[in-house]
This record gives sequence, C-alpha cells and structure tokens, in this order.
Amino acid sequence: MNTSSLPTSLPPSPAPGLLQQLRERQDSLPEAQRSVVRAVLEDPRAAVAATVEQLAQQAGVSMPTIVRTCRSFGYDSVREFMLALAQDLAVSGSYLHRSVLAEDTAQDVSSKIIHAAVSSLTELGRRIDVDVIDQVAAKLAKARRIDCYSVGAASTFTASELQSRLFRLGLTANAIFDAHQQLVSASTLGPEGVAFVVSHVGRMPYTVEAAKFARSQGATVVALTQPGTPLAETADLVLAVSVPQDAVMRVGTEAYLAHLVVIEILMVRLAQQLGPVATRGLQQFKQLLHKHGFDSAEYSGAMDHGPGMHKPGQKDH
Repeated sequence: MNTSSLPTSLPPSPAPGLLQQLRERQDSLPEAQRSVVRAVLEDPRAAVAATVEQLAQQAGVSMPTIVRTCRSFGYDSVREFMLALAQDLAVSGSYLHRSVLAEDTAQDVSSKIIHAAVSSLTELGRRIDVDVIDQVAAKLAKARRIDCYSVGAASTFTASELQSRLFRLGLTANAIFDAHQQLVSASTLGPEGVAFVVSHVGRMPYTVEAAKFARSQGATVVALTQPGTPLAETADLVLAVSVPQDAVMRVGTEAYLAHLVVIEILMVRLAQQLGPVATRGLQQFKQLLHKHGFDSAEYSGAMDHGPGMHKPGQKDH
C-alpha cells in the first residue's frame, strides 16, 4: 500500500509503538488475526507497501480479516494502521536487518531472517519470467562462447558459479572480473557469442560499458540484475531479480539466494535443451569427482598415508 496517498492527519501514536504491540498481543489474538500479525512482523516494510489483497494472500486469510485485525489494534481503517506502522518504522527501524530489531532474541533473529528469505524467494517465484528464461537458455545452447562479466564480491561469486555450471554442461565459458579484460572479451565475442553480465546493482560504469560494446559487436547481452537499472536497459535479455533492500550491504543475502536460484532454473532448462549428451556429461563428471576428487575416499586415504608410506597390509616389492 502506497503511503504517499494516505491522509496527512495521523491517529494518536500508540504507546508502546505499534510494532511492539503487535509482538506483545500476537499470542492473544484469534488464529486468523495471528496470521496477519505474523505476516506483518516478518517484513513490516513490505507490509506497508502491500495492498490489502497482497497482505491477505501472504497471511492466508480473507481481506475482511485484515480489516478486523487493524481494528483490534484501535485503527478504524487499514490505511490508518499502515500509516501508524510506517511512522513506527521510521523511528524504530534497525540497521541490523530490515526485519530485525535491536532488542530481538536469537530465536527472533533466526526466525525473522529465515522467513524474510523465504518470502523473497516466494515473491521471486511469482514474478520470474519463464519465457525469458527459455530465451536465454536457447541463446546459451547455441553460443560459440559465453563470457560472464561481474564486479564486486557478490556478483563475482555468482558469475564464477555460473561459469562453472556452464563448463560442466560442456559449453565454452569464462568468468571475467577485470575491466580491461571485459572490453577485450566484448570486442571478440561477435554474433555467435554471449556476454552474460551479473550485477545486482546494475550501475557499475565499466561493466555497463563492456556490455554496450559487446552488443555493438553483435553479441547477445544477457543481464542478471534489478529491473530498471542501466545494465537492464543495455541488455538484450534481462533476468530481472527484485529483493528488498538490505539494511547493511548493497547486495545482501537475499539477493545472493535469488541469483543462485535463477541460475539453477536456467541451468536445468539449458540442460533440457542440450538433451541427453549434457545429462550423460553431468553424470560422468559427478562420477569422476566422486572417484578422483580431492574429497573422494580414495584420495583421502592416499593422503592419510603420505607419499611413499605403506597402507596397512601392504608389502615391499
């Protein structure tokens, strides 16, 4: 619900604050109203921005139940309730996490952060554009080379994961983090190449410049970013990810999770398009790592005995 359109006259500020009232009275309310309060407390800022219908869906109740819940806290309308909630957030909000208050217990912190992450992924599921997912998968399946661009710790982690997964599917892929190397890549991709740019912020000048140059050379530019960013406006195809703003970091945990989930969906759809060859390759790669990887039982056993050392029962020759 957009508070900018709400009346300017405020109801008397409750004492204690509305957030504290919600927490203190939650257990004494009827079950349906408890569900509403839980939904509000999981993400108060999202509740302020939501419509009555959206809040009812999130809480799993009817819209009249939302109205009754607001009235049980002394507000004649949902508008007045949300305005009081927005006012309370303005003075009691925390810089620790968008849902966590300074006085919360460890149980409160765990519950709120987990529920906030689940809520973000649920919203991602509602908004994800599956047609774009398939368009990107089709471009990747036919690409001669896929170069993954990123900048910053969060995006670099995601781009590295993307490159690794593409590589396991047998595709030629690179992860490029250096600004100059991104420009070199952009100049050599050509019409059969894909520049896959990962940047949640979507405003880093040199990465946006590399994306523009790659596109000018005929390459397809795919962006994993927020909608409406300069990067999104530059790309041919946008995998749009919107999560609530983190209180501490520019790119928070919920953005990490959302990006990884989008990549997981994309890689599964890509493997389906590539067909049985990709599936067999993935199975062989998993078996190879199981037998010869650093964490395999055979490797660990050999390292335990060291080079030149005998295994139990082994004889000299």
